[in-house]
Amino acid sequence: MPLTAPDPERIPVVVASGQAIERDALVNPVDLMVRACESALADVPGLRHRIDRLSVVDIMTKVGPAPASELAARLGLGDDITLEVTTVGGNTPQWLVSRAASEIAAGNLSVSVIAGAEAIRSSRARRAQGMVRDEGVADLAPDPVVGDDKPGFGPAELAIDLLAPIHVYPLFENVLAARAGRDADAQRTVIGELLAPFTRVAASHRYAWFGQERTAVDIATSTPDNRIVCEPYTKRMAAFLGSDQAAALIVCSLAAARRAGVADRSVFVWSGAEAVDVRFVASRADPGRSPAIRAAGHALFASASTAAGRPIGIDDIDRMDIYSCFPSAVELACDALGLNGDDRRGLTVTGGLPYFGGPGNNYTTHGIATLTDLLRDGDGSDTRLGLATGLGWFSTKHALGIYGSTPPPRGFQRADTTAAQRAIDATAAEMVDSLDIRAPATVVAATVWRDNDGAPAGAPVVARLADGRQMAVSPADDEVVAAMGDTDMPGLIGGPVIVQAGAPRYRLAES
Repeated sequence: MPLTAPDPERIPVVVASGQAIERDALVNPVDLMVRACESALADVPGLRHRIDRLSVVDIMTKVGPAPASELAARLGLGDDITLEVTTVGGNTPQWLVSRAASEIAAGNLSVSVIAGAEAIRSSRARRAQGMVRDEGVADLAPDPVVGDDKPGFGPAELAIDLLAPIHVYPLFENVLAARAGRDADAQRTVIGELLAPFTRVAASHRYAWFGQERTAVDIATSTPDNRIVCEPYTKRMAAFLGSDQAAALIVCSLAAARRAGVADRSVFVWSGAEAVDVRFVASRADPGRSPAIRAAGHALFASASTAAGRPIGIDDIDRMDIYSCFPSAVELACDALGLNGDDRRGLTVTGGLPYFGGPGNNYTTHGIATLTDLLRDGDGSDTRLGLATGLGWFSTKHALGIYGSTPPPRGFQRADTTAAQRAIDATAAEMVDSLDIRAPATVVAATVWRDNDGAPAGAPVVARLADGRQMAVSPADDEVVAAMGDTDMPGLIGGPVIVQAGAPRYRLAES
């Protein structure tokens, strides 16, 4: 039976995007969002006064209680639109697009603006110069908050100060290296080869923070200006949180785009999906896999189909942007989605967070903006598809979206991952905070972080007891830290440690 053409009022499209960057003047995030939004609105001027909702992605460099309200006022959008800010998470930009697309498909939304920014460079410069922090407009009522506000770490992680992404993602990396049978040096080489193509993309992107192309050796080799920050990562392997960048998207119905005379700019939102890995890192049975990306990806592709009714797959994607705060984030996604690290299509359209820049929770807005611009550049004679992924916390919250240069045959689909989510949640290991007596345990994941001089400064371990319960443990004393600094981390995975009685501490088995 032939498909019925969807009502244009219920076909969601990304009709415009804008990006902004500042390297010299001191700005705040709202300044940058104004630039990005004005850039997007300049391409679709007829939509400026038809906006129903303005969503602002959570800002790390906080400016006042109501950045969405402040942004709306500076854009002259009036008082009759819905304003909101999100919770923490690099997944939120894609989640916002999928939510807007769902509401457009249901007939409950017409035009939505999604914007975000960080001004970390400016914030640091103000502090270095002894200037007062830019607090924005302080007398506004707080904007409503939307999104998943559950914490990214639990009591076990908190007890050993396992809270920073630069200390957590290397845990995953060492598990991946151990699984592949590689030591730390060999894993750094593989990571360099994975990331070198990212630098080439960044070098050609006008809004990228770093314009320098680097070789795999440049990325993998430890030098004074590329020290190892947390085993096995060098500085050039980590997201760069020091930029002033902003991006904005305008998501609307195809009918709204037609009324504004800009329907020819439409990039169609085909499908969206979300899933959450076991929320607390120390509770994950296998930190070297992402069941949530696998589940969301499977549901995402299964919900979309070609005109012939065939479900699309990863091989049908023409361009993609895989979230890349750290190498393990890319590798976990590749494993879950059936991609190779050297995929000829490339894994990023921006250059990724280490080279394009990592503007807090808003990076994925840049990824979607760039992806949809690329899809928009074709002549419309064939269907070209793009994939965007975003994640929040510690590869915890995931959101994926498929975009197309032509309308989806079945209309926009929001994939259902409810059953898969229940199965993922059921895999969480039981946690124990402390032991009454010392006991042997098996290392599930481990890393060492180093100070500016290269000395080991910390060595968190996720350990599994004989009864299957898991613990997050830190070294018993400085002697253990020093010994861990001389230990090949991948080689330690699956090996023994001794968990001490009392506080969550460990010693190496031979100690």
